[in-house]
Amino acid sequence: MNLNWLELRVPPLLVLLAAMALMVLMRTLTPSLTLDLDTAQRLGLSLPLLLLGIATALAGLIEFRRRRTTANPMHPERASTLVRSGVYRLTRNPMYLGMLFALLALAVALANAATLLILPAFIVYMNRFQILPEERHLAHRFGADFQNLRREVRRWL
Repeated sequence: MNLNWLELRVPPLLVLLAAMALMVLMRTLTPSLTLDLDTAQRLGLSLPLLLLGIATALAGLIEFRRRRTTANPMHPERASTLVRSGVYRLTRNPMYLGMLFALLALAVALANAATLLILPAFIVYMNRFQILPEERHLAHRFGADFQNLRREVRRWL
């Protein structure tokens, strides 16, 4: 089954929202897998993860703005420069990493083991249908500079 038509078709923010909805659904469908944590414990663990996710994603967006290149994930061919500064020295995809931290925060807040299954599913989806197509465009546009970046900086962390 050829799923190439999904490449760069679903906005990452929509993927994030769908993943969050699936997590809530999974908690509802698997109440026996819910951990016995009180609200304070869940918030104490999830809030720092959420703040880390927001900060990571915003740091990526700010670097794109500073370099005056597109932040539109649906059109990587519009990239005018290869960003290697700031958070991009640590990860090639800080906005998606920030989303992953937000999902982890939600999993902790929901305190349900089944919700953790969404995390690898999110990574697989993003790698296949968002990041790999983006990287093809960047490799075509920036050639050796992008290949050097790929060798020097990890995709996620």
